[in-house]
Amino acid sequence: MKILGIGNAIVDVICKVEDDFITKNQLTKGTMKLIFDENEFKLLLSSLNIEKTISGGSVANSIVGLSQLGNKVGFIGKVSDDNLGSKYEEGLKSENVKYFCKKKKEELPTGTCLILVTPDSERTMCTYLGIAGKINENDVDTKIVKQSEMIFLEGYLWDEGEPKKAFEKAINSASKVAMSLSDQFCVDRHKKHFLDLVMNKLDITFANEQEMMSLIDAKNFNDVVDFGKNLGKHLVITRGEKGAISIYKDDIAENESHKNLDIKDLTGAGDLFAAGFLHGYLNNMESLESLNKGREMSSKIIQQIGARL
Repeated sequence: MKILGIGNAIVDVICKVEDDFITKNQLTKGTMKLIFDENEFKLLLSSLNIEKTISGGSVANSIVGLSQLGNKVGFIGKVSDDNLGSKYEEGLKSENVKYFCKKKKEELPTGTCLILVTPDSERTMCTYLGIAGKINENDVDTKIVKQSEMIFLEGYLWDEGEPKKAFEKAINSASKVAMSLSDQFCVDRHKKHFLDLVMNKLDITFANEQEMMSLIDAKNFNDVVDFGKNLGKHLVITRGEKGAISIYKDDIAENESHKNLDIKDLTGAGDLFAAGFLHGYLNNMESLESLNKGREMSSKIIQQIGARL
C-alpha cells in the first residue's frame, strides 16, 4: 500500500449560512470549533438547511484524493455501528479506499462536522467528534502500518490520553510519517507536542502560513524559511493567494496560486493540496511538480461544494 491515513472519521454536513449566523453563534470564521455536548450540536443543526452529507475528516479527504490519483490507499478511523457509520464506510469503499475499522455499537455516535459556508466561500466548522475522538491503540494494527510506504496523520487527532497513544503507536511502527497541523487553534492547544513532532518524528509536515508562524513564534515568513532549511525534513506550507512553498534543506520550491477561479467553497482545499503533493512525493516527482499537483487538486475542489472531487 502506498499510504495509510489515520484520522478522525467524520461525516461532513454542509450548510450555507449568512455571516450573521457566524456572529450570532459566537463562532470564529474560518476555524474549527469542537462541540462536546451532543444536544448543543443537535440544536445548532436543527436551525439549518443541509446542502450535502459526505464521508469526511481531513485525512480521509486526502486519502480519497490519493485514491482518485491511482494510488493504493487505506484508512483507519473510528465510527459507531449506526446509520452514519454505515454511510461513512460505504463512502470510503466506493472510492477504493481500504477501510480498517472493527465497527461495533458504541456508546457515542459516529462523529459529525457541521461545515458552514458563508457567501465569501469561507468555511467555519463545528465538530462533534463522537466516537471518532475515542480512537485508541487497539484500533491501530501495526501489521497494516508496516505494509504502507507512509502514514498520514492529522493534528485534529492529537489529544491527550487514548488518541495520543494510538498516534504514537502508529508513528513508532511506520517507515515514513507525514502529518498536517490541521488548524491554528489546534496548533495553539498542542504547541509543545507539535513542535517536538515536527522536529523529531515527521518526515513531511503540512501547514498553512499562520499555523507555521504560530508554531515557531515567527516574526515574519523569513523565520519560517530559515526554520525549514535547518529542519532537515520536508516542510510544505500553503500561503493562500501567495501560492505554496516546499522546503527541504536547501531545496526550496515555490509556486503561485491559480488566479480567476470560480470559488464556491474552500472546504477541503488543504486536504486535497496535501493529496496532490503526497502523490508527487510517493511517485518520485520533483518538489515543484508535487507542489503543482497539490495546486491542481486544491484548485479543482474549491470550485465545487464539499471536500470530494
